[in-house]
Amino acid sequence: MTDGSEGRIEAKRFIRETGIAAEIAGLTEPVLESLGFRLVRVLVSSRNGTTVQIMAERPGDIIRIEDCTLISRQLSPVLDAHEPIAGGYHLEISSPGIDRPLVRPSDFEDWSGYEAKVELQETIEGRKRFRGVIEGYENGELRLIVELEDGSQEKVKNRQVLGLAVDRIASAKLVMTDKLLSAALARRKRAGQDETPTRSE
Repeated sequence: MTDGSEGRIEAKRFIRETGIAAEIAGLTEPVLESLGFRLVRVLVSSRNGTTVQIMAERPGDIIRIEDCTLISRQLSPVLDAHEPIAGGYHLEISSPGIDRPLVRPSDFEDWSGYEAKVELQETIEGRKRFRGVIEGYENGELRLIVELEDGSQEKVKNRQVLGLAVDRIASAKLVMTDKLLSAALARRKRAGQDETPTRSE
């Protein structure tokens, strides 16, 4: 895993919300950027009434509880002023978690060497879902090392490197592995945080 990819390759999100979540994302991103954070994902659910979950990150560092509190205090007045949701709602600020969503081309460079699950918007050779090891990002594509059956009766698996255009990716996230957990714990230790890192939802 590497840090500080911004400036090396594009850091804009290729994953985009729809509907109310998209409106909230548009209001949220400028607030986060002004505070030194980046938006990862917005989810609107019916949990506990209506819950708006803002998943945020600090490039090159972990996000702390006090960061979530700061974001909530700065963002709440903006959302209240524009009223993207009619009626009351719960605002929840969280970190991406260990098995985090991958939403930027730079994420594929930062997490090169780790396993990921990817779902495409449309099928490729009869498949929409892939699982493999991230090789990186190149020419607008996620490079994913996968093992695919060759179609023979023996169903021999061949190791291949797929190039998946990011504009065709519906979702992508890291897979929880011992390697990933060790990296997350080491990162928190470097940041002076001893708590066990959490999983994403």
